[in-house]
Amino acid sequence: MRALIAAILLFALVATGAVAAPKDRGPQWASLNVGQQQALAPLAGEWNKLSKLHKTKWLGIAKRYPAMKSEEQKRVQTRMQKWAKLTPQERDQAREQYRSIGKVAPDRREELRRYWAQYQALPPHEKRMFDVPPSYVPPAERRQRTTSPRKNPHPAYVLPAPL
Repeated sequence: MRALIAAILLFALVATGAVAAPKDRGPQWASLNVGQQQALAPLAGEWNKLSKLHKTKWLGIAKRYPAMKSEEQKRVQTRMQKWAKLTPQERDQAREQYRSIGKVAPDRREELRRYWAQYQALPPHEKRMFDVPPSYVPPAERRQRTTSPRKNPHPAYVLPAPL
């Protein structure tokens, strides 16, 4: 009798949502085949934390991976490594930026593609000129953040007032 009451209570709790059923997070890393694990190797440490939707998308890439040329495979692996190093907030930001490009007018999108192709054609040392360090603060903000000057600065350290 007690077992029947316990079963009814458990059923009632699950039906009302008081006890959450385990979330389906998709396949675990150990259940992937060797080819999938090789293609998705940069994501091995993160794989079991990914949502089912994201796993499905990555598995689609793994399915196409064997048919890719070797340079394309290297590019995919490099991008996966970079993706795996991003924080969840950085990943969300990257996804949002990607979505926002789709909202751009078609003629403007073509212009962006041209600019991107020009950037991609630059040699690495010129690309580095466009890198913005994470701690970059625009000059105007830097001036606002500075503390009050020393009372009697040495004349050699006096800077002209900003324009």
